[in-house]
Amino acid sequence: MRVLLTGAAGFLGSHLAERLLKEGCEVIGVDNLSTGQRRNLDRLVAYPGFRFLQVDVARPLEVEGPLDWVLHFASPASPPRYLKLPIATLLVNAEGTRHLLDLALRKGARFFLASTSEVYGDPLVHPQPETYWGNVNPIGPRSIYDEGKRYAEALTLAYHRAYGVPVRIVRIFNSYGPFMDPEDGRVVSTFIVQALKGEPLTVFGDGSQTRSFCYVDDLIEGIRRLMEVDYPYPVNLGNPEEYRVLELAQLVKELTGSPSPVTFLPLPEDDPRQRRPDITLARKLLSWEPKVPVREGLSRTIAYFKELLNP
Repeated sequence: MRVLLTGAAGFLGSHLAERLLKEGCEVIGVDNLSTGQRRNLDRLVAYPGFRFLQVDVARPLEVEGPLDWVLHFASPASPPRYLKLPIATLLVNAEGTRHLLDLALRKGARFFLASTSEVYGDPLVHPQPETYWGNVNPIGPRSIYDEGKRYAEALTLAYHRAYGVPVRIVRIFNSYGPFMDPEDGRVVSTFIVQALKGEPLTVFGDGSQTRSFCYVDDLIEGIRRLMEVDYPYPVNLGNPEEYRVLELAQLVKELTGSPSPVTFLPLPEDDPRQRRPDITLARKLLSWEPKVPVREGLSRTIAYFKELLNP
């Protein structure tokens, strides 16, 4: 296969690119490096099938030759990052999605959208199935990401219905693993870095809000399986095992052996109180469910951050 993958220098994008390269695919990696990391490209350039383009997909994009897939994984994904880049986040999910769908249409390629559990907002239904329409504040600070992804999903299905573009949509719940950016502001990377540096672990609110953490290898396997089925509607991929944020902080302290205290900060506006995927559809459609326990996945991730922080 010959694929174009946006967000190739990001956490998930670089993992997916490496998986495809190992399978013998040719991968054209695209990233504007606004949040992607050049070091994530280092392990990809060793593959003869990899080519990198530093461009912004919020502008029209053209590549030479045929494409089998257009995989859209470009977007700031953590609240601190997208809150710093509000317009860019909206544009990459709106205009970027449109330009990439146009590219897929011209090339006769299939299109894959990386969406997010954030489309469910602060959910009133728990756990969240794909049939739930969500509870999103359309003008709150997080709407730049939430509504951007909701629009991207709507646009993707509009191209499928109007032009027959073969599409896939994955709704990704919290993921973690090696090659995360230590400064991205996600809860797992933040806790690990703070613990390894002996700094206080910062918990927002009282820490009773819940998240579900899926190890990156499991997530990439689910994405790869979704590419192989003919199903155009959203599919949840995530770990149905639910953790309180304070519980996660204590687990990171235990696994790192850190004496760091836990400190509490005010809860950000519209921060979801609970988040857990209903993966009934993924089990049925993809024969998929997570395999790596959170304790094991965190241990692998901590080992990566130790090496990164103390080379």
